[in-house]
Amino acid sequence: MLLFRWIIVFFLLVAGVCFAFYAGTGQPHYKRLGWMVLKWTLLAALGFFAVLIAERVL
Repeated sequence: MLLFRWIIVFFLLVAGVCFAFYAGTGQPHYKRLGWMVLKWTLLAALGFFAVLIAERVL
């Protein structure tokens, strides 16, 4: 469980670095990659926390 949380934080940092590269270079490739990483990280995090909430409810 702790490992999954660290993975989520790591991928959020990766998305932030991609956006920083986009801001520094202006290449749209980094923005597209950052959005892709952010989207899938947030979906995985929502799924993970939904499972935790479902465990507590049931």
